[in-house]
Amino acid sequence: MNVRKRRLLILTAGAAILVWGMIEVSKSDVWGSISLSQPPASASASASPPNASDEPSPSPDPAESADPAPDDTATPPADKPAATAKPGKTPKPTPVETQAPAAGEDSLAAILAANAPDKTIKQNKDGLAVVTNTSSMYVLVNKKRNLPSTYKPADLVVPDVAFSFSGDSPKKQLQRPAARALEKLFAGASDDGITLKAVSGYRSYATQKAIFDRNAELKGAEVANKTSAHPGQSEHQTGLAMDVSSASANYELEEKFAKTKEGKWLASHCAEYGFIIRFLKGKEDITGYSYEPWHIRYVGVEMAKEIMKQHITLEEYLEENAPGTKA
Repeated sequence: MNVRKRRLLILTAGAAILVWGMIEVSKSDVWGSISLSQPPASASASASPPNASDEPSPSPDPAESADPAPDDTATPPADKPAATAKPGKTPKPTPVETQAPAAGEDSLAAILAANAPDKTIKQNKDGLAVVTNTSSMYVLVNKKRNLPSTYKPADLVVPDVAFSFSGDSPKKQLQRPAARALEKLFAGASDDGITLKAVSGYRSYATQKAIFDRNAELKGAEVANKTSAHPGQSEHQTGLAMDVSSASANYELEEKFAKTKEGKWLASHCAEYGFIIRFLKGKEDITGYSYEPWHIRYVGVEMAKEIMKQHITLEEYLEENAPGTKA
């Protein structure tokens, strides 16, 4: 009887142990399934946010970000149409003012060499010495160097300055570079309280012939040629020369203009605008003409400043700076 009871107790105990083990295994499966899905809400709420260095948080929407990171491969949300990407514009370079090369000794030497008096002259069929660089700003015209009778500058314009006469006339014209420079000269004079007026610019070969013939008739050819050029020998035909005067000189082309405040200003400042007083006092034996303080000739600022500073003629300047030549 005791043996039977012992066996029954053992069986009961074994069954109890088996039931307990099954219960424990069941508990383990239930919690395992929960941990593999999503933790309870209370656990999620109390969890600390991940450290930025451990796992970066998702990037913000570019439309909401103040400084979005570029993402060329990002796919837009399904509920929003994809924006068409605009090609990036190539940044424009910083504007740099284009300037002509500074005219130094080398560049000026090249200009002088190309316009050297002995290289820019030839004899025509009548034995007359005719210049060959008619279109050059540095052309030298005098009693020994003639312009062709058919020559007329191609770019004659009327400068926007005051003239001593009204109406249209070819003598209002100058070559374009000289005309623009004259406008600046007149503006500079006005800024200094000086009022100038242009009197006579371009003259054709035919016009110069008529002027000389009239003066020769009145004074004789030799006397006339001291103040008036033979046709073909006048700088006015180049379109680079302008006669200038003022009310204080009655707009006359007379030596008295040199003593007026306008004449003095012109002599002192003309080179700043590229002009020279072409026929200087005391240089008549070189230029062949009497002193003309009203007659200005355009040669460009650099050359004009050198000529006026040295108080020399265009002939002297070209001879000095183009050795071996004779103007």
